[in-house]
Amino acid sequence: MNQIIATAYLFGLNVADATRKKLTTRPERGSVSIEQVVITAALLLAAIALVAVIGNAIANRSAAIN
Repeated sequence: MNQIIATAYLFGLNVADATRKKLTTRPERGSVSIEQVVITAALLLAAIALVAVIGNAIANRSAAIN
């Protein structure tokens, strides 16, 4: 389990580093990149919320069966 966490952490660091490099090397395109990051984050949060809602519905229905 620790290997998975370490791999995900290092992947996140690589993504953050690549994003930082892109934002600092092309300042004229930074607003587009920041906009894309914000939209991606919003879509990610929506997906997480959807998974939580579906998981809650499944848990409630399975409790009703028993």
